[in-house]
Amino acid sequence: MTASETPPSDYRLLVPRDWFRMDLTQERWRRQLKTFVDKESAGSGTPPEAVRSIWATLRNAAEKGVAQGALEFFLKTESPSGSALPASLLISLVQTPRGLAPEQDEFAQELARRRGPGSEVQCIELPAGRTVRAVTETTMDYHVHMPGGVGYLHLAFGMPLNGTKSAMGELCDAMAHSLRWV
Repeated sequence: MTASETPPSDYRLLVPRDWFRMDLTQERWRRQLKTFVDKESAGSGTPPEAVRSIWATLRNAAEKGVAQGALEFFLKTESPSGSALPASLLISLVQTPRGLAPEQDEFAQELARRRGPGSEVQCIELPAGRTVRAVTETTMDYHVHMPGGVGYLHLAFGMPLNGTKSAMGELCDAMAHSLRWV
C-alpha cells in the first residue's frame, strides 16, 4: 500500500476565524447553536418568530447532517441585521468499505441525474484530490474522494443571501481548495 492509497486519519481545512464552529460529534452542539442564534439576533429588532424560524431551520439542518455522518457545522452571518439565514458549511464523512466508493466520474453522473436541471456538476482537481463539485444558485457542494478509496468527505456550503456568484461564493471555494489530508 503506497502513501496515496493509505486512508487519512484526519483532514485540515482553513475556515476564517469569524465563522462560528460547532462540533456535531459532541452533545453540546444544540446549546452552541442556540447561543449563536441569540447572539446574532440580539439588538437587531428581528421579530421573535423570525428568530425561532432561523433556529428551527438551522437545528433541522444540523440534525439531518448528524443522521448522515456530519462532523462539523460552521455558520457566518451575511446580514448585518441577523434576520436572514447565515452562510453555512456542513462537513460530513461518507465512508464506504475500502474500494467500494464510486469513482468520481460515475458519482458525478449520478449526482447530476439526481439533482436535475439548475445544478452544475463537474469533476475538478483540488489539492486534496479529484473532487465532484455541484453548484446551484445558493449551494456549493464538494465531494472529495478520500485516499485509499474509503469514501468521500462532503463539504456542503450554503449561501442563502448572497448566492454562489458572490464574494462569499469565492471565499467558500477558497476554503474547499484549502482542504488537506492528515
